[in-house]
Amino acid sequence: MMSSSPAVSVRDLRVARGGRDVLHGLTFDVPPGSVVGLLGPSGCGKTTLLRALVGVQIVRSGEVTVLGEPAGSPGLRRRVGYATQRPAVYADLTVAENLRYFASVLRAPRSDVDRVVREVGLEAGRDQVVATLSGGQLGRANLAVALLGSPDLLVLDEPTVGLDPVLRQELWELFRGLADRGVTLLVSSHVMDEATRTDRLLLMREGRILADGTPDGLRARTGVDDLEAAFLHLIAETSGSAA
Repeated sequence: MMSSSPAVSVRDLRVARGGRDVLHGLTFDVPPGSVVGLLGPSGCGKTTLLRALVGVQIVRSGEVTVLGEPAGSPGLRRRVGYATQRPAVYADLTVAENLRYFASVLRAPRSDVDRVVREVGLEAGRDQVVATLSGGQLGRANLAVALLGSPDLLVLDEPTVGLDPVLRQELWELFRGLADRGVTLLVSSHVMDEATRTDRLLLMREGRILADGTPDGLRARTGVDDLEAAFLHLIAETSGSAA
């Protein structure tokens, strides 16, 4: 039975660099078993927020609770899968060698290597040295590492960047299948058409959350059907409020 408690709970999160805040008191919850899109333009703070959720970002203040524990707790290491925006795989190893290594670190079954290679559509490149992969293949290899084991939460930083439309569609189908099994996914993107594939949206700009709700709720709030236009409407609305 799925827990009714949030998979992720963030309260008044502030992160500073160079003496100034780059995340300005963020507060939100992520429901369990959902696909939540973190969307916004490059440089708005998405990666910083995701780093805080997995416990690798120094925070100025606030609370971040993940699966009932403080972010970064040792007990979360096998329960949270994290795919960074910049691939974190070894360039001098093959895809399969990378996956076998990370599977051993996570104590995941060896059979997981074949499973995740298949899930990300990388069968043809499994024995290829990472340094020779294309950009799209490299992104898929990085995602495959995050899928090893049985994570309860997947934190994915722009996993579909550089991928062709067919593979993007396949990955979003994979994300939906994982959510249907009870996995929670937080997926960042700056491509607004991906917003339609999510259960819930967190729209960010300049270190602040402009909206937190469903795609239909965002449409209703702004009175427009196109989500990119809705996002631009929110920017104009908040800019007018600040004036």
